[in-house]
Amino acid sequence: MNTYLARRLFQAIPTLFGISILSFLLMLATPGDPITTITFNPNSKPAATALLRRQLGLDQPPLVQYVYWLVGNDWRQIDVDGDGIGDVQGTRRGVLRGDFGVSIALKRPVLDVIVERIPATLLLAVPAILLGYIIGVVIGMLAAIRHRSSFDQVSRVLSVVGSAVPAFWLGLILIIVFSVNLRVLPMGGMRDNTQADATFNIIQSLPYMVMPVLVLTLGIIAVISRYARVQALEVLNQDYIRTAYSKGLGNRYINFWHVARNALIPVITLLGGAVGSLLGGAVIIEQVFNWPGLGRLVIDAVSQRDYPLIMGTVVVSAVLYIIGLLVSDVLYGLVDPRIRLS
Repeated sequence: MNTYLARRLFQAIPTLFGISILSFLLMLATPGDPITTITFNPNSKPAATALLRRQLGLDQPPLVQYVYWLVGNDWRQIDVDGDGIGDVQGTRRGVLRGDFGVSIALKRPVLDVIVERIPATLLLAVPAILLGYIIGVVIGMLAAIRHRSSFDQVSRVLSVVGSAVPAFWLGLILIIVFSVNLRVLPMGGMRDNTQADATFNIIQSLPYMVMPVLVLTLGIIAVISRYARVQALEVLNQDYIRTAYSKGLGNRYINFWHVARNALIPVITLLGGAVGSLLGGAVIIEQVFNWPGLGRLVIDAVSQRDYPLIMGTVVVSAVLYIIGLLVSDVLYGLVDPRIRLS
């Protein structure tokens, strides 16, 4: 097990470098840069703007800029927009030494900003994954057991519709129905900021979680139910299932101990990717419901051309996704005795 984990972690290193390089080049290829955002002020000084561009390394070739981001470079505080606050703070040591730099827009360490947003994303991701997998597996198993029944046909249609419906459209429909027309759920946000003590409280956040969690859960159910159904049907056609029936074993025993346990082994492989994707940020859902998580942070960073924050979220999301895949592989080896993690 230890050898397997070490080998997989070693294989993840070039993957992270590849993701960071591609993301960095795509980011530089987009129109505009952080200097345009910072200097959108009549008090901006041309000399200070040029100096800031030079110290940020934006006057260098893309490869040199990537090296600066990776291993670090020195810069000073420069007040470009005349607000009395340095627009670049301190000396960055580089990502390889755990320094993701300072957010140009927020003027705070990138890692601190990301860590603050992760709990909000967890509030959406964890319930959505648990509910989506439990309900999706149950529906898929029942559809396979009752093959070609009315329940099977309806579940197949709903799974296709659920996969095809855009998440942002469904979110807007829920807002119109439950927030605008019925007025039973808040339209967006994470808590009521109009109260005097608008501190974080998970109980107070529950009404705000209902619609975004529902949208995420329905998407997971649509995928998992279809996949679980296909796997269960494949298991039901195996010879050992027919042998179990010929021995007189009950349907419940066979469906649970033979069909479900073997059909769910491939389904586990989807868990890691789902966990990594949702933890990396449900970008569309968080933007629709104004949820202050990683997804909304990415949108804000891109719109402000905040290069350090964009790359920080990309790296953190990639790490979370790789960890999710690693957990999925380990679980696959634990539930399937035929797989040896060595």
